[in-house]
Amino acid sequence: EVVKSLNDLMDSVAIVGSGGATVSTEGKTITVAAAAPPVAGAVVLGVSGDTTLIGSGYTELFPAADGWTATAMTAGVPSVRSEHTAVWTGTKMIVWGGYGGTLLNTGGQYDPVSNSWTATSITGSVPSARYQHTAVWTGSKMIVWGGSDGTYLNTGGQYDPVGNSWSATAITAGVPSARSNHTAVWTGSKMIVWGGSGATYPVTGGLYDPGTNSWTATATTAGVPSGRVFHTAVWTGSKMIVWGGTDGTALNTGGQYDPAGNSWTATSVVGSVPSARRFHTAVWTGSRMIVWGGYDVTFAKTGGQYDPVGNSWTGTSITSGNVPVARQAHSAVWTGTKMVVWGGTNGAGSLLNTGGQYDPMSDSWTANPNTGNLPSGRADHTAVWTGTKMIIWGGYDEFGTYLNTGGQRTELSYFIKN
Repeated sequence: EVVKSLNDLMDSVAIVGSGGATVSTEGKTITVAAAAPPVAGAVVLGVSGDTTLIGSGYTELFPAADGWTATAMTAGVPSVRSEHTAVWTGTKMIVWGGYGGTLLNTGGQYDPVSNSWTATSITGSVPSARYQHTAVWTGSKMIVWGGSDGTYLNTGGQYDPVGNSWSATAITAGVPSARSNHTAVWTGSKMIVWGGSGATYPVTGGLYDPGTNSWTATATTAGVPSGRVFHTAVWTGSKMIVWGGTDGTALNTGGQYDPAGNSWTATSVVGSVPSARRFHTAVWTGSRMIVWGGYDVTFAKTGGQYDPVGNSWTGTSITSGNVPVARQAHSAVWTGTKMVVWGGTNGAGSLLNTGGQYDPMSDSWTANPNTGNLPSGRADHTAVWTGTKMIIWGGYDEFGTYLNTGGQRTELSYFIKN
């Protein structure tokens, strides 16, 4: 049997053993084996240098480099910018839009294997230049929507990276009002946008179907969160959870939106709910939403795990030795077992290039290795998770200089059973 890797770090793996091969997945681990327990030839993903796997008779096939590898500055690299968007396609990162002294409707596809860029098209139905917009990946296309060019926008586009071409999103019945700094999630068939800043702080949103190029408005009935901006949103597999942000006053409220029932349920504000904040981050673990960092009166290094089934909160550790310093405008990705936060600002006159890995099972933090071609400190950058690597790109530095640099850091490696 031959199994294709998820990120092209390994073109194929030969599975050795008797009987038919089976594939099982749990968290970040993909196991391919002819029988259980794993036999010679079984392949898993694990943390580079994982002593448990090595002690269990596995050999690391592709040891992770100790530290960071800089993203290319060669032909096709997008111009400097911040407040842009980035999505991961399965093989490439696509960045688009933003502001770098001027508003932009340019971008690029970044291939982390070849460390090279290809510019995105600026012809045809390419959306107008903007920043503070959103982007989602559908499995075949990137959808960008909303944002600002000095006025609020309710336009967007679908980008096909294979054809390097654009088609416009509808502005017909059901399209949400113009806005920026809203949130967007992909459900598997539709994009849901909600909240943000427009003529007011709207409690409205919309479900966009790229197949029919049409919109359906989200409910504004009981349970809908109050209007807000600089909040976060995650997709659970059946619901969108929005939380935090500000309406002029920082918030620690939110809601679960069920697109099937077009209905809302408020998130709990009791127990270990995090303090009110904006410019924080949120990730979905598969069973819980983790929020962390941000700003209200002070910068935060606190957070919480939210269980949408129990509608309850558990606080994140602030006592473990490696908890990152407080910050806002940072980035966060979910690896399958840990949340990795990086960068941002704590208002101390410099931008951060530090972070940490949070394990929700043990409620503990591990410091990020800061070796190799560590990117410079920055905020309002983007980060994507490839399946084995975190890639950060763009943003601005402590001098207010816009950036088109970044880095990739391998978090997971392939191991094969001896």
